[in-house]
Amino acid sequence: MKERIVLFIIVFGMGIFIYIFQSYFNTIWGLAFLCSAMALYVLFMNIAYKLKKRQMQKHPKIINPDYKPFVSILIPCHNEESVIEHTAANIMGLDYPNYEIILIDDRSTDNTAKVIEAIANRFAKVTALVREKDAFPGKSAVLNDAFKIAKGEAILVFDADATVEPDFLTKLVSELEPKDVGAVQARKVIRNKNYNLLTRCQNNEYTMDTHFQVTRDCVKGAVELRGNGELIKREAIEDIGGWNNYTITDDLDMSTRLHIKGWDIRFCADAIVYEEGIIYIWPLFRQRRRWLEGTIRRYLEYFDQVLFSRKMSLRASLDMTAYVSEFIMPGWFILEILIRLFKILAKDAPTQTLYSSIVLGCIIGLGFFLAARYALRRYDNLPRLDAMFEALQTSIYLFIIWFPLVLFIAFKILFCKKDMNWGKTAHGLVMEEQANIDEENNLTKV
Repeated sequence: MKERIVLFIIVFGMGIFIYIFQSYFNTIWGLAFLCSAMALYVLFMNIAYKLKKRQMQKHPKIINPDYKPFVSILIPCHNEESVIEHTAANIMGLDYPNYEIILIDDRSTDNTAKVIEAIANRFAKVTALVREKDAFPGKSAVLNDAFKIAKGEAILVFDADATVEPDFLTKLVSELEPKDVGAVQARKVIRNKNYNLLTRCQNNEYTMDTHFQVTRDCVKGAVELRGNGELIKREAIEDIGGWNNYTITDDLDMSTRLHIKGWDIRFCADAIVYEEGIIYIWPLFRQRRRWLEGTIRRYLEYFDQVLFSRKMSLRASLDMTAYVSEFIMPGWFILEILIRLFKILAKDAPTQTLYSSIVLGCIIGLGFFLAARYALRRYDNLPRLDAMFEALQTSIYLFIIWFPLVLFIAFKILFCKKDMNWGKTAHGLVMEEQANIDEENNLTKV
């Protein structure tokens, strides 16, 4: 109910403000001001990145080789029999000396429980935890149950389809040592990015996110956890009371609560976790719907704590506020267009005012295009023309996926009952496709 009330006040207040403001001023300047503020903030973050990079070249970071906390690796599994054995084998190849692996079956209806129990019987470092069929649903509840038996000073969370290089944990742990750091997030990369257009755009989207996370890290802003490849201190988890069972995005919810409590979150671009991209459009919409709903709901739920927390750093608070403008922008733009259309139909405004709003919308799209191109050049090392083409595709993809979803989620929060619809992502589809291809090739050879 709190989320609904807060969102209603925001939407209603924004609509009244725009309608009244349009009667005396051209509100296109208000939207232009918002865009300019975002552009200046992005410029500030990029300058901070370049300054930090130069500083690191002059004074490289000193890594303490003796900091090797015992790490509990938690891997929740729900109907993951097709991928979990491969994932567990990969994780056991880590060159880090002190760790345990806890595989958790979350009420699976396939053979996941038997698979993880078989793995645990073969390897001393692996523990299998099978939850009861009537256990509380959701990834947060799974992690809370596993945390009770975890022995680690730090908790590393992987998705069931994750794969990493042997030195992954060694790179990640070094960022966790400072006392004020509560968690570290690794860079995520789509393993099957060349499978089709959707997987390529998802990887480009992740590359953009890497760019934003790195720059937020440079200013010690509100870096966020991403669920897969997140390393968290036990002390920090206990400080915030564990994972929130009533959220559909455990990582984003925890990120916000850690910042509110004054914990810093770092981002490590050198440690890469590979995951499977979604190859079909409808499952992709379901996943992004969950991500976006969780993002918006946690801002609505914790907005007062973000504003008035005495422990949260000013930089993290300002950074989080600037980040929220991403979700305000679509709502503002739609209200701007609808109110102008209403006034034009009522003959209270000239038609050209509508065109100016549309032109500014195109400028916003250009901003995302430039950000995507810049990120692809920096982190994926794409040639200029390839980066431009990929950035154009990704900008269209982001508009199709995110823009309507922001409006849909706002409508859902305002008028629908809150649910815990997880919208689970199916893993192993690429492996099945590859197996079918291999089988066909073998038949052809015969």
